[in-house]
Amino acid sequence: MATVGFFTSPACSQHDMGAEHPECPARLDAIQDQLLSSGMEYVLRFFDAPKATRAQLARVHTPDYVDSIFARAPSEGFEVLDEDTRMCPQTLDAALHAAGAAVDAVDRVIAGEVHSAFCSVRPPGHHAERDKAMGFCLFNNIAIAAAHARAQHGLERVAILDFDVHHGNGTEDFVAGREGYLLCSSFQSPYYPFSGTGELPDNIVNTPLEAGAEGRALRDLVSNQWLPALERFKPQMLFISAGFDGHIEDAMAQLRFREEDYQWVTERLRAFADAHCEGRIVSALEGGYALSALGRSVVAHLKGLIGS
Repeated sequence: MATVGFFTSPACSQHDMGAEHPECPARLDAIQDQLLSSGMEYVLRFFDAPKATRAQLARVHTPDYVDSIFARAPSEGFEVLDEDTRMCPQTLDAALHAAGAAVDAVDRVIAGEVHSAFCSVRPPGHHAERDKAMGFCLFNNIAIAAAHARAQHGLERVAILDFDVHHGNGTEDFVAGREGYLLCSSFQSPYYPFSGTGELPDNIVNTPLEAGAEGRALRDLVSNQWLPALERFKPQMLFISAGFDGHIEDAMAQLRFREEDYQWVTERLRAFADAHCEGRIVSALEGGYALSALGRSVVAHLKGLIGS
């Protein structure tokens, strides 16, 4: 049984984009509730996430963009970054802790303190491009973690696996054509942000799914496209953008996955990591807006990381 670290921060619950916004503080509460009811808290190691530094953010985002987010942080009310993304007075602190959780998870996984890690954080990250906030995201948490593994720990090859219902355009913006990175991404298409289906560099494996696709389609693409790509690339560490908005109960889109699908995918990625990456995985929360389904899906994901 692998030791899994659970990284979060109270600051991540303080970020609030308004009463009707689906990316809400209750998401982290729903995850915590399911951990308690499942008994999972007894088999996890919990870590309070630090803040990411500007230097860590700047491995992925342009310095001007990082400066602009700091400068636009409001002292009251909301600062609108795009039609879906706002900052409240607590948002910058939350975003720094979200990225910091992923960085700290990398350090502790590589140091051997835990075998793998899940970052229960918000705001999410995979839509944040190098110089642009969008889609609820300010800083690209998982890309920052992967870049930290290469820059700080000298890893030559890292792979990011993204199973959110939305295409991780921000991660692709950073990874595309960049040596030492592989990105495999599944998402509903056509759907927001209406990207990911054009001509791609060799280090991007996009696997779009039609509305109505069920878990078998996700399992097939992991078996037939992701795992062969990983075998060819030979990464030294895996990073997961874990979006659970493809769940059948989630009204955000029209995929029809269930908890057991997320556990199955995670188990396959863990088995690959065990065989090829010294078991090293860092996963970070992305989407998932049906609260009960989100909590249950995260528990399934954690079971997949833990193994037996």
